[in-house]
Amino acid sequence: MPLQDFIFYFKLGWAHIISADALDHQLFILALVAIYSYVNLKQVLILVTAFTIGHSFTLLLSVLDIIRFDSKWVEFLIPCTIVITAISNLFRKNFSLKSIKINYFLALGFGLIHGMGFANSIRIMLAKDQQIGWGLFGFNLGLEAGQVFMVIIILLITFLIFNYTRIKRMSWVLFISAAVFSLALKMALERIPF
Repeated sequence: MPLQDFIFYFKLGWAHIISADALDHQLFILALVAIYSYVNLKQVLILVTAFTIGHSFTLLLSVLDIIRFDSKWVEFLIPCTIVITAISNLFRKNFSLKSIKINYFLALGFGLIHGMGFANSIRIMLAKDQQIGWGLFGFNLGLEAGQVFMVIIILLITFLIFNYTRIKRMSWVLFISAAVFSLALKMALERIPF
């Protein structure tokens, strides 16, 4: 049944972002969104959609068995993408929309790598289904919904911080980016594939 497949894979995509096991994806989204404020909701939604597009493309190629990746390297590269994103934030001097356009390319490109991380496990499930399209569509929609949920939570927190504390935007970005950098670097070092 296409609707049942859709719901199953939607939940799987949602859990891929929201579950306790999804710390790497959560850190990546936090690093991407840390430099934005609640007034940039539209730009942030475009940003996470770029990530979903990259993620979905790799997933599709993998499910169709066009490409395959060594999971040890992928698990190492995922925290490396987070480290690079956090470093990019740490050296940013201003947060004008023009100066942060590179984030769209980071999100799209790094989405390709993150998509590889889940591709091996979902390939087997989707390959058995006759309705691969419904499964991919449901998964990607669940993934996007999970990311939008996280973005709303992060931007709500930044709204509260910027409006009800004396914390400045630069201090917030430095704090969040340094924390994400530290956690991601630890992950990367633990996952060195050689």
